[in-house]
Amino acid sequence: MAEELYIPKLRTHYDNVVRQKMVEQFGYANPMQVPTIEKIVINMGVGEATADTKKVTNAAADLALIAGQKPVLTRARKAVSNFRLRENQAVGTKVTLRKTRMYEFIDRLVTIALPRVRDFRGLNPKSFDGRGNYAMGIKEHIVFPEINYDRVEQIWGMDIIVCTSAKTDEEARALLKAFNFPFRQ
Repeated sequence: MAEELYIPKLRTHYDNVVRQKMVEQFGYANPMQVPTIEKIVINMGVGEATADTKKVTNAAADLALIAGQKPVLTRARKAVSNFRLRENQAVGTKVTLRKTRMYEFIDRLVTIALPRVRDFRGLNPKSFDGRGNYAMGIKEHIVFPEINYDRVEQIWGMDIIVCTSAKTDEEARALLKAFNFPFRQ
């Protein structure tokens, strides 16, 4: 008896809808030339970690709930006495999502988390890096439904970087728009 493979809703949307739309828009000769989303990197910097190391552990636990995978602690490379920072001290946490978890995260980000952001007017369409990657910041990690608001000790922000295989920002913007990313006009 073969094991059933789970295919995320956005992956089938990409295969059935987005690929054809991108081929028509950019005139790719080969369907394998169509850009894809390769990975998503979520980063939480915890500046107060210099005073209390427990805060990094709490941030990592919250990030694990959001991402569905265990995050890695990021450590200081150098000691900076003005910031009371020692070398190799944990200062944040990050996680890299690929394949199924990546598509599930995009779905939750676009349909649930971004609409819950206070005073949200759309994503900045200029936050591309020139090579087809998109970066955005969220000020409150509590917009994700996995986080229980009553148990949160402190609210942290996070950076979300969407890495695509697109060659230009225009291709990446069209790809993310096809995934219903709410860009400002």
